[in-house]
Amino acid sequence: MLLVPGYVTVEEVEGIAGFIAGLNPETPLVLLAFHPDFYMSDLPATSRKHMDQAVKAARGRGLRNVYIGNEWLLTDSDYPF
Repeated sequence: MLLVPGYVTVEEVEGIAGFIAGLNPETPLVLLAFHPDFYMSDLPATSRKHMDQAVKAARGRGLRNVYIGNEWLLTDSDYPF
């Protein structure tokens, strides 16, 4: 799941994770950081804070295998969601 700041909220991740966990809590979920290389260049990259909140929310809904796919793209700057 691509975490695009301003488009994908932690609440949406939580809802999707709850649905997936209801099917099988062992299903892996890979969260990907967004980086504006070409399209949507007006948006910031995914912040580490946003990613950490999304991972915590997904695990909180019962998913046991939540991973960060491209951690090197995360930034330390915050974006007001």
